[in-house]
Amino acid sequence: MPQLDIGVDLGTASVVIYGKGSGVVLEEPAVIAIDRSSRNILAVGEEAHRMLGRTPGNIDALRPLQKGYVSDLNLTCLMLNTFVKKVTNRRLKLFGGPRIILSLPAGVNEVEKRTITGALFEAGARRTQLMERPIASAIGAGLKIGTAIGNMLVDIGGGVTEIAVISMGRCIVRETSSVAGDEFDDAIIKYIRRKHNLLIGGLTAEDLKINIGSALERSEQLYMEVTGRNLISGLPKVMRIYSDEITEALQDPLDKLMEAVHGVLEQTPAELASDIFDNGIVLTGGGGQLALLPEAIRKSLDVECYLADNPHETVARGCGMTLEHWNEFGQFIGNRRR
Repeated sequence: MPQLDIGVDLGTASVVIYGKGSGVVLEEPAVIAIDRSSRNILAVGEEAHRMLGRTPGNIDALRPLQKGYVSDLNLTCLMLNTFVKKVTNRRLKLFGGPRIILSLPAGVNEVEKRTITGALFEAGARRTQLMERPIASAIGAGLKIGTAIGNMLVDIGGGVTEIAVISMGRCIVRETSSVAGDEFDDAIIKYIRRKHNLLIGGLTAEDLKINIGSALERSEQLYMEVTGRNLISGLPKVMRIYSDEITEALQDPLDKLMEAVHGVLEQTPAELASDIFDNGIVLTGGGGQLALLPEAIRKSLDVECYLADNPHETVARGCGMTLEHWNEFGQFIGNRRR
């Protein structure tokens, strides 16, 4: 039985796994549901995600990573262990186990990295190595990072945005911002509560962002019917929300994001900055799929901006491509292994 070496993107909002020679083999929400008293796992991934905000008091459905940091290390390891076993095979231990390249959020510390890589070893990995998230994402986006040409990458995840300028396979300037997909959702919830006295949940806010949200006003107005709780009567209420309202709700976090990107450009050496103005900024991550976001960045910073193909997959794809083309990309990986 051939082993399946894998590249793993352990993100705040989702886990994406790329199989060597197979492409993306798993993409599920980074959510786990447990029994509060026994701590037994009840569901992981998509099934657990459907439980968010709907569980009884004895069940917790939660994200073990928040804002790019590990909020519960034990649950993070259990969740990752479950996903890895799902896409590989327990019998692979007989063949030495898979090789895994893993990319983690920026806020994970050294102790947590050692524990998480240890969890992969327990899941049957033969060897694990860590790859910096911007480097993996740049490879997955098809950027030529091994040359002395500056590339700028803005990776917008669920809990954190990583902004990096890359040259010669290294991050020359790298900053993180808390403005990401979750903050977009929070801004929508607060806006609708303030304007309409309607309380909606995080999943509804995410649906609004994905389906009718945009960084700039659309040429054609869209709308969605949403159900929430009227804060005056306390009763459920259905309301029509328009796309221009979501654009207005997102204005403040988007302004902060533009400031963060501008700040990285200010720190970038002049020659690399010139390359970026020539080649543009590349958007990756699930949050980069917000409609008209490249146009908004272009308008705000006067720099070309492009959305990578399948931006939510770039980190996992970069890890997997490193396994597939080790002679080309192996030099860009960290040295950590088990």
